[in-house]
Amino acid sequence: MRHLFTKGTDLNAPVIVLFHGTGGTEHDLLPLAQAVAPTSSVLSVRGNVLENGMPRFFRRLAEGVFDEEDLIYRTQELNDFLDQAAADYGFDRNNLIAIGYSNGANIAGSLLFHHPGALRGAILHHPMVPRRGVKLPDLTGVPVFIGAGQNDPICSPRETEELQKLLGDAGASVAVHWERAGHQLTHTEVGAAAEWYKQNIA
Repeated sequence: MRHLFTKGTDLNAPVIVLFHGTGGTEHDLLPLAQAVAPTSSVLSVRGNVLENGMPRFFRRLAEGVFDEEDLIYRTQELNDFLDQAAADYGFDRNNLIAIGYSNGANIAGSLLFHHPGALRGAILHHPMVPRRGVKLPDLTGVPVFIGAGQNDPICSPRETEELQKLLGDAGASVAVHWERAGHQLTHTEVGAAAEWYKQNIA
């Protein structure tokens, strides 16, 4: 998978793994990593799927309708990539914190749903429920931040609350930050994520 890796100044800090939104690249969220965890190493990944020339992490059948078969396949592919990247770059595979936005938040959520231990924690900006009707692994002790917009036309507040409940019922410690905004990522949301990270991860 196309990616960037930058070694941080604190090699004991969690490695931040970045997952961009639809049409983004591995460069898009680098400022978020700097804002949230400036001393951490950063692994930023580009999605392997193209939709009308725009990179994504998995296919969808329509707006808000995921191709579940592809989602499962791509989540496994990504988990394998993280295993390989840890070996290639010499970082601790068990010390990864994801930061994802939109489609990237959905693939990070899918890692939590499908692969126990894939992530130590996650910051999910405007995620949806990756899959329904599946038993989640034990996520006890896994901290998750969800950034959501009260007027988000893609990810409704009800969707956010459902994801919060699913993760919480699996044992995750979930914090939801609401913005009076839509699907865009705001400075105040990033600031709230950075503050949450300081209190729950760092």
